Amino acid sequence: MSQITPEIVAEHGLSPQEYAIIEARLGRAPNLVELGIFSVMWSEHCSYKSSRLHLKKLPTQAPWVICGPGENAGVIDIGEGPNGVRQAAIFKMESHNHPSYIEPYQGAATGVGGILRDVFTMGARPVANMNALRFGRPDHPKMKHLVQGVVAGIGGYGNCVGVPTVGGETNFHPAYDGNILVNAMTVGVADQDKIFYSAATGLGNSIVYVGSKTGRDGIHGATMASADFAEDAEAKRPTVQVGDPFTEKLLIEACLELMATDAIVAIQDMGAAGLTSSSVEMASKGGAGIRLDMDKVPCREEGMTPYEMMLSESQERMLMVLKPGREAEAEAIFRKWELDFAVIGEVTDTGHMVLEWQGEVVCDIPLGPLADDAPEYDRPAISKEEYRAWAKVGPVESAPETTDIAGDLTRLMGSADLASRKWIWQQYDSQVGADTLQKSGGDAAVVRVHGTKKALAITTDCTPRYCYVDPYEGGKQAVAESYRNLSAVGARPLAITNCLNFGNPERPEIMAQFTGCLEGMGDACRALDFPIVSGNVSLYNESKATGGGSAILPTPAIGGVGLLEDYDTMARIGFRDEAEAIVLIGGTAGHLGQSLWLRELHGREEGLPPPVDLELERKTGELIRQLVADGIVTAVHDCSDGGLAVAIAEMALAGGVGAVVRAPEECASLSGFWFGEDQARYVVTADVTRSVLEYAAAAGIPALHLGETEGALLSFRTAGDVSTVELADLRTAHERFFREWMED
Repeated sequence: MSQITPEIVAEHGLSPQEYAIIEARLGRAPNLVELGIFSVMWSEHCSYKSSRLHLKKLPTQAPWVICGPGENAGVIDIGEGPNGVRQAAIFKMESHNHPSYIEPYQGAATGVGGILRDVFTMGARPVANMNALRFGRPDHPKMKHLVQGVVAGIGGYGNCVGVPTVGGETNFHPAYDGNILVNAMTVGVADQDKIFYSAATGLGNSIVYVGSKTGRDGIHGATMASADFAEDAEAKRPTVQVGDPFTEKLLIEACLELMATDAIVAIQDMGAAGLTSSSVEMASKGGAGIRLDMDKVPCREEGMTPYEMMLSESQERMLMVLKPGREAEAEAIFRKWELDFAVIGEVTDTGHMVLEWQGEVVCDIPLGPLADDAPEYDRPAISKEEYRAWAKVGPVESAPETTDIAGDLTRLMGSADLASRKWIWQQYDSQVGADTLQKSGGDAAVVRVHGTKKALAITTDCTPRYCYVDPYEGGKQAVAESYRNLSAVGARPLAITNCLNFGNPERPEIMAQFTGCLEGMGDACRALDFPIVSGNVSLYNESKATGGGSAILPTPAIGGVGLLEDYDTMARIGFRDEAEAIVLIGGTAGHLGQSLWLRELHGREEGLPPPVDLELERKTGELIRQLVADGIVTAVHDCSDGGLAVAIAEMALAGGVGAVVRAPEECASLSGFWFGEDQARYVVTADVTRSVLEYAAAAGIPALHLGETEGALLSFRTAGDVSTVELADLRTAHERFFREWMED
């Protein structure tokens, strides 16, 4: 083995101090294989060394939580299934940011493949995929290529594997010019008596490798994902994995077939850091040791070394521990599905990872330092006061007044952040499986739990511009918006997963963003009884190539899951009929700080984000769910980006019915009333205005009768003035952006 030099240590993403700890833990210098294993296990992507301290503060428990963070995915109780066995929803969100910037198609595709494996590893059949995408300026020379590649990769993998992509979000901001975000989420359903975990136990039990063969793709992918981009991002293309959705489909079916037996002790997918992380995590969780015979690892390339085998991130691979004597039964299933199957080792009681190759021991590492005892840092963060000064946060001064409500609305609806995503969604198969009841375009996607009257509501949410200006309020708002979107379809919010995307944690201002957002998220989850059951942290999302270390906006993406007991009660956003009352539920202060209206129409990214009253969010959400359950409302939509006018426009376009609406006479600012982004608000329609107002009054929630559904235009009426836009013209403006951009 070659001598380990400081240069080799640095190439593996380890600091001199971390290398000294490795030598102390081993009592000797590591060889190259051992150094590679330490480098990926101690990478930010695998060890969470800068975030573990703060993640422990998040609420993760509730009576309906079966398994919180620490496993492949979170697990929640969703009641009884068609066979009388209680069922569970299993879900998680993860990032594939760096690979998707380097090679957008494969980066996004393998992100989908990886999150699917996290879910079906636990015994769930995947029922829905979601995504949360963040891109830079549309006029950036590389951005069109990135958008096309990412969307094609998500569609190509999800469509082929046969899991519907039912929703998500896509936003644009210059902060993502050099580092886009691709966050993928999968939700699955399993019987609670058939949930599988990853702890390897049973001295002498076989360790089995299944799926695709191991190649040289993705080596050091986890390390690459734990550093910011320099000028040489393109040179990192070999660290991007290559996916095969058809093999993934076979792997899903083979795993679920084997899971129907009782042959499996533990199972883990090979994700980041591949065979290394899967074997280390299984053994450490089981308090065991592990011995692997590297000569038996199925390889698709000649001359692969143990270093390459252990660090490869080739896709569509799983690791299992089987009960004694069940190897032949398991092999027959995987051979039937034309997948590789190999017994490559055994569970030991040594507490060490031992690798043998060509008759020699090439690695002998105690598991403790690799996993539970990996470094944990308390990175310095500037105070909230210092952060406000650093971010140059101040109130909006002299907000302009709108002179053309309909004209402003039309421009907003055609802007990149609000324009129709039809071009994207048409590339995703949202109906495969035949259980999708509502897809993108509503507040939350809704997927039927097959064979029951239940349905799962799913949403992804975050407003990064809020998080940048006030991380605490931004973290609260991301959770609150997820809660609103689930409530808006009538679902009871149950739990969330998250994908915490931030810049370099070694910068105190970035750690202030991280800790502030987590504090806000934690407070919101506790207030809304909405625990976090799984998630992912993606740091070092920065790019020196864009001009001196520019970081993304802090983006703690939230994936929320809720339950509808009877999907026949589900609400939609589209206006249903003419002559129905339009009612605003929730109060309006006219908050224009950080609003899209102020940014898109006046070029001003300024002001504080709207405050989030968590008690009001909960009470308003409960009211909306009651209105939906009791059949009082005919359409529901929450107010978010663009404010009240945009919410009404989206409802009108979804239903093909116009509206006549009025601001109250005492309205201090039309700009604030129609385009302010106050929180805890919904727009509903109903046959009888009085019923909605009575429900709201009984709940102590403000409600305002805005007008009626009517005709084929939107008419905004104020004292002595009318501002109108034809729905046809609004739709043209709304659908123009992507069509013209992609045809250009």
